[in-house]
Amino acid sequence: MVDRNRIDGAAKQVKGNIKEAVGKMTGNRQTEAEGKADQIAGKVQSKVGEAKDKVRDALKH
Repeated sequence: MVDRNRIDGAAKQVKGNIKEAVGKMTGNRQTEAEGKADQIAGKVQSKVGEAKDKVRDALKH
């Protein structure tokens, strides 16, 4: 079973990537920066989920 943080983190990364691209296309630096921040937050959230999965798997064995 995959931790929910991994799924949510991946979604946040996609959203951030899109937001960054829109910011670049429109010349809106704030939107671009928010997109980059969302991507970083998503990566962190995914790593937390990955760590939880590893702990859960280790406890099963």
